[in-house]
Amino acid sequence: MSVKEAASETDTQPAGGASDERVRKVSLVSGLLSRPELGSVSGAILVFVFFALVAWDSGMFNADGIMNWTTVSAQLGIIAVGACLLMIAGEFDLSIGSMIGFAGMMIAIPAVYWGWPAWAAILFAFAGAMAVGFLNGYIVVKTGLPSFIVSLAFLFILRGLTIALSIMLTNKTILSGVGDVAEGDWLASMFGGEIGTGLFTWLGNAGWLETYSDGTPVVTGIPMVVVWWFLLTAVCSFVLLRTRFGNWIFASGGDANAAKNVGVPTDRVKIMLFMFTAFCATVFAACQVFEFGSAAADRGLLKEFEAIIAAVIGGALLTGGYGSVIGAFFGALIFGVVQMGIFFTGVDSDWFRVFLGVMLLIAVLFNNFIRKKVTSAR
Repeated sequence: MSVKEAASETDTQPAGGASDERVRKVSLVSGLLSRPELGSVSGAILVFVFFALVAWDSGMFNADGIMNWTTVSAQLGIIAVGACLLMIAGEFDLSIGSMIGFAGMMIAIPAVYWGWPAWAAILFAFAGAMAVGFLNGYIVVKTGLPSFIVSLAFLFILRGLTIALSIMLTNKTILSGVGDVAEGDWLASMFGGEIGTGLFTWLGNAGWLETYSDGTPVVTGIPMVVVWWFLLTAVCSFVLLRTRFGNWIFASGGDANAAKNVGVPTDRVKIMLFMFTAFCATVFAACQVFEFGSAAADRGLLKEFEAIIAAVIGGALLTGGYGSVIGAFFGALIFGVVQMGIFFTGVDSDWFRVFLGVMLLIAVLFNNFIRKKVTSAR
């Protein structure tokens, strides 16, 4: 076919490619169903409506009550973001919980027993944790072993190292005194401080916020753990949806072999995401250490499973290639609201674990239904 004939044939096509059978309209319902975060957003709305009806007068929705469940949600949400990205890439990291205790001790021991400034201890913890994350990911991609098995091994390795080294170096498994070392430290304040204290004081003085008898507002500021939660969610959501690296994450989890064939560095992507989960665990650990002024070897117990459940509730598929950071955000929010809602309503806290299991089962069934719909639509 000549160039002129090809151009003539192209000119006969309707504008906008309307006759192209590959282009079809998607209904609003189908578009919503294809969104990974649909289930978690809907679940969050239902949870809020339920507790608004049964616990409205319990103090759950007062300023201090809101801050309580927001803080609980933020603690889980930080590690859920890292777990979600890694799951989208088709891998799991079961060592997140153990990393929390390990990183906390890497901050406390140098700061309290070795005389390091708090900022140096924090950087040391981040470097050590991310090195372990690199090793975790490197073993997975170079050996081809399931990340479930490799990270499960690191779960026990890190927990054992945390306890053994803590006893060997300090003869303790709970270290206090970190708050004294961190006082006035510029980097420690980014994890254990608050922002907006002036605003909350003004709101209290103006009568917009409840105060104690001495005039101090019941909520003095927004904890840094909440700030980190929102910051990581915003940045990671942008990276996932608006950058080439985000496309690589989806491609690595969708079909790693096909992604490699088109030049996606899947091994590098997965190693970086393992390092990022370690980073998120260390952020969680640092916020806890500087909030409570202490570190404990057993912190983070079972948090790896809660992070994965939050990601699954948020729409991440266990098979990879599909998920949403915003969904993980709302998945963590559901956790925090329900956990504190059970407390405010006076229900036995043992029912919280029942709720986790039910929510996981519902989320997996719902995500499986959506996956079949999306696959058939293609």
